[in-house]
Amino acid sequence: MLCLLGSCNNGSKRMNKRVTFWRNDKIPYGTWYAYQELQHIFPKADIVINKRSPDKYKSVLFKDVKKAIEEELEYDDHKTAYIIISTQIVPDDNEVTALLSQVAQGQHVFMSSMRFGETLLDSLRLKAAYYTSIYNVKDSLTVTVDHPETADSLTYTYPGYALDNYITSMDSSITTILGWDEQGRANFVKFSYDGGGSIYVHMAPAALTNFFLLHKQNKSYYDNVMSYLPKNVEVVRWDDYFRYHERGAENSSRSNFSALGWILSQKSLAYAFWLLLLLLLIIYIFESKRKQRIIPEIPPLRNASLDFVKTIGRLYFQRRDNSNLALKMTAHFMDYVRSKYSIRVSLSDPEFANRLAWKTGYDSHAINDLLYHLQMVQNEPSVSDERLLELNQKLEHFYKHA
Repeated sequence: MLCLLGSCNNGSKRMNKRVTFWRNDKIPYGTWYAYQELQHIFPKADIVINKRSPDKYKSVLFKDVKKAIEEELEYDDHKTAYIIISTQIVPDDNEVTALLSQVAQGQHVFMSSMRFGETLLDSLRLKAAYYTSIYNVKDSLTVTVDHPETADSLTYTYPGYALDNYITSMDSSITTILGWDEQGRANFVKFSYDGGGSIYVHMAPAALTNFFLLHKQNKSYYDNVMSYLPKNVEVVRWDDYFRYHERGAENSSRSNFSALGWILSQKSLAYAFWLLLLLLLIIYIFESKRKQRIIPEIPPLRNASLDFVKTIGRLYFQRRDNSNLALKMTAHFMDYVRSKYSIRVSLSDPEFANRLAWKTGYDSHAINDLLYHLQMVQNEPSVSDERLLELNQKLEHFYKHA
């Protein structure tokens, strides 16, 4: 406990600002304290780690206990709570169906994240401020929650990253608001089902980190939030699956789309496509015989350095090692700044951003945004193609205009 307090307070050592939300991390933005407190909040429950996709439990949902035992899955009933805390929760269609089926059978699902998948939000008739949390890095967070017994509104705050989001639209007939942000916008809601189950959507995951909960008396916020779950739960499943989960409904639908398949599915376009191929074949046959001897082409001198760069780029692309490539891009940026501007480089030092803006004349807000993205790709367990492309665009813009 003393180690956690020391890491969260301002001391001689710089605070570790990596955002992981991981149960094993005792750094400020880890969830070690939240995970350890589960045994005190649910003293009679078994705390287990879940590393399986929610749709792996569908055999249990259909009461096929024998099959569940064969697959080494625990039989879950209405006395089970499923807790998910992650930077993003983007389940695919099958996983959304499985989650809702579990709740319909009487289970309780608590989800806290900076970003939720559109398929999941649509299923709950919710709309959120898209991507707000990713750019919301102001050094303060204020949240309010209703006390589960007295219904009194309790407000908590801390001087750390906000990283929160809020709900912009909901169906009030099925949604119960339990918490709000500093502007009075809903960020913690509940959905109750006839089977006795419930879903909780929480959009301020920073409020469940070590830094927030160990700041003054903020630990009571976690107690109040978790107290909405039934006290008689016998199994609490802490989720590790969505920490490494990248698929999601949006990504899977995008990857399954085929432009050629769509063209061939349209009758008129299919005829035009095959006619075009036939014309190209005819042109190729008649033009394949040249009327004069081919003039040999003199190849230009090869640029060995450029070939090496292309080869390395193709290697990273084929391996899909986005995290490693992002680290290389970060290292190149730090070396570039160090050698060109003679500045001591530290991504987490606020003074570094000010010195770099003064030296380069580059917009200070853009520099802070660039440094934040460089830290994010280092902290995330995996980096998506979209995140890598976005980081590359910001770096290219800096190199061109700085």
